[in-house]
Amino acid sequence: MSFIETDEHKELRSAVAALGKKYGADYFRACARENRKTDELWAEAGRLGFIGVNLPAEYGGGGAGMYELSIVMEELAASGTGLLMMVVSPAICGNVIARFGTDEQKQRWLPGLASGEITMAFGITEPDAGSNSHTITTTARRDGDQWVLSGQKVFISGVDQAQAVLIVGRTEEAKTGKLAPALFIVPTDAPGFSFTQIPMELENPEKQFQLFLDDVRLPADALVGDPEAALSQLFAGLNPERIMGAASAIGMGRFALGKAIEYVTQRTVWKAPIGSHQAIAHPLAAGKIELELAKLMMQKAAAIYDAGDDWGAAEAANMAKYAAAEAAVKLVDHAVHSMGGNGLTTEYGVAQMLSLVRIARVAPVSREMILNFVASSSLGLPKSY
Repeated sequence: MSFIETDEHKELRSAVAALGKKYGADYFRACARENRKTDELWAEAGRLGFIGVNLPAEYGGGGAGMYELSIVMEELAASGTGLLMMVVSPAICGNVIARFGTDEQKQRWLPGLASGEITMAFGITEPDAGSNSHTITTTARRDGDQWVLSGQKVFISGVDQAQAVLIVGRTEEAKTGKLAPALFIVPTDAPGFSFTQIPMELENPEKQFQLFLDDVRLPADALVGDPEAALSQLFAGLNPERIMGAASAIGMGRFALGKAIEYVTQRTVWKAPIGSHQAIAHPLAAGKIELELAKLMMQKAAAIYDAGDDWGAAEAANMAKYAAAEAAVKLVDHAVHSMGGNGLTTEYGVAQMLSLVRIARVAPVSREMILNFVASSSLGLPKSY
């Protein structure tokens, strides 16, 4: 791993930043307020090869990895246009299918996921399971040559713009009779599949939904990968999720910092720009340091994942997500505070981020569960759960 990005990485950053600037935060907020999707941005990102940059070239992707996809996520978020479905569709679902799907599944789904013409949501969280994936109650049973899925999911992003959802269910193991995790591709138009939107206090074009699977019948080839190895397959998809969550938070932090710097450099009180006062400058400088440290861990996590080390990536990805969330939340708060009353206005576009950036501490995994993971897995401490 090099701390100096290649010319190709620099060119990718520049190109994605230019796309983000073309649409900008005003476009993103207008889509959220007018209840419309960022279809134009998503489609152009797909045409330029940004959405599927991590997916195999033989299926229309860029043939790169999570390092490159995290660049795309970070730069879009830094432009005020962070697309949540980038975390879900190419990072989680695309990676899982590319690594574990059958040839037929790869041919069916990956070209569309790479181009952005197909969007796939991801369904793991349940009303009563929370962060405990071992207590998922969505079940899948065999009925002849079909699977029948029943259950519920909650806080599932972007289902209204997805053609399918990668659902985490549980199947009965033939040897033990116990329920084991399994992954299924469920088309959103499948009979028995329905969803309702969850009202959220977030200004975001991509909405949250509760899903209902009422005896949804699927063909045998809806199952992704080996059911005996589904748990490892699941976590191989969650590592990219944490990396992209970190990239999103870092991008949001950069956006808020840029807004604050612009304001405190121009705003003059007592004959000097307020940015010259340490009470204003020091929190922003500390935020910059913390953001850069989190970015280093995110880059490390992406490099480890791309090298094929899932366990090493799990530790680094969780740490990166934790560090990025903490840095971004603090930095957005400092940015708003440094701008005084203007920081709370619609015009300056920073106050809206107070609730949006808070997601980074809660999803896709809470800061407390990351601390649990690090305590038990990295430090060898007894589990508290």
